[in-house]
Amino acid sequence: MEQTLLDYFLALVQIDSESKQEGAIARRLTEDLKALGAQVRFDSAHEQFGGEVGNLYASFDGIAGCEPILFAAHLDTVRPGRGVKPQVKDGFVVTDGATILGADDKSGIAQAVWAVKELKEAGEPHAPIELMFTVSEETGLLGAVHADYSLIRSKLAYALDSHVVGQFMTQAPTQYNIDYTVKGRASHAGVEPEKGINAIQIAAVGIAAMKLGRIDESTTCNIGNVEGGIATNVVPPVISVKGEVRGHDIERIQSAINAMNTAMEQAVAAMPGAVLEKRVYSKYASFTVADDEPVVLLAMRASKAAGCEPKTFRGGGGSDANIFNQKGIRTIVAGTGMDNVHTVEERISVAQLEKGCRWVKEVIRMHTNG
Repeated sequence: MEQTLLDYFLALVQIDSESKQEGAIARRLTEDLKALGAQVRFDSAHEQFGGEVGNLYASFDGIAGCEPILFAAHLDTVRPGRGVKPQVKDGFVVTDGATILGADDKSGIAQAVWAVKELKEAGEPHAPIELMFTVSEETGLLGAVHADYSLIRSKLAYALDSHVVGQFMTQAPTQYNIDYTVKGRASHAGVEPEKGINAIQIAAVGIAAMKLGRIDESTTCNIGNVEGGIATNVVPPVISVKGEVRGHDIERIQSAINAMNTAMEQAVAAMPGAVLEKRVYSKYASFTVADDEPVVLLAMRASKAAGCEPKTFRGGGGSDANIFNQKGIRTIVAGTGMDNVHTVEERISVAQLEKGCRWVKEVIRMHTNG
């Protein structure tokens, strides 16, 4: 392995690992974790969605009688994430502007692995440690959804997948996805346009009538994908529209879904002969972890020991923690220092990267000592 945490992180971000293409980084981590004495296993989650490799599980034996503790991060990155060229400028790791950096979530991976490495090298006794590195998190938490939870013993966990070190997301929303298919009628756009029903135009009317963005303090709506059409000389017969609603209050979520449905239904109804098909389904459930629960109290104590100002907050995004909590593993999301994620301006400060590693070590130490 590299000589410093920074060098290790720089090496990881240069390994291409866009969603469903995590094989290379999984192989690298397997070598590193086995060298540290871990038992490494994989599940077959990827077979459910066509990925290269399943979720990676690493376990380190510890003091007998101590409860294990789990740290999780995801292997995949969003696009454009191939050919990352990291550089350090003014105390920050950045890219050349052509790709994302991949601090989301390779900062979490690096901090977890390096923390264990330093504890091992120092000969510090510790509780059993489990690491879980999931696949295809960015495409709907697919790795976590299809994971083999029989491989996990921990009942307390931290998903290293947020921003400021020392800040913890203890509440996350429910997400519902909405898929619309608007069916019109094809015709020659230049010869017989009167015989056609333009599905794109109908969908556009429906989308324009929707209230999107932030609906209230806890609810958001978005239309994120529109696909359809054949050619400029064909009245488009079919268009697919995909959106989502997120929130912390199920009644407000349902109200937002109903409003979006009504807008699309009215647009289709205004064009005789057009047909609407829709599918509404839950992507993941919300979770709330109280500030006085052990997983939060431990995180806050470790933050102070690592030189951080601890804080909990309610988030607007989903993560593997949503699924872990559904599976009975009490989990909160911890900051790693990542910033401007999912953009080519993504960056992480070297100080935050190092502080995140210190925080992981302090969590392990305090969990071990009770």
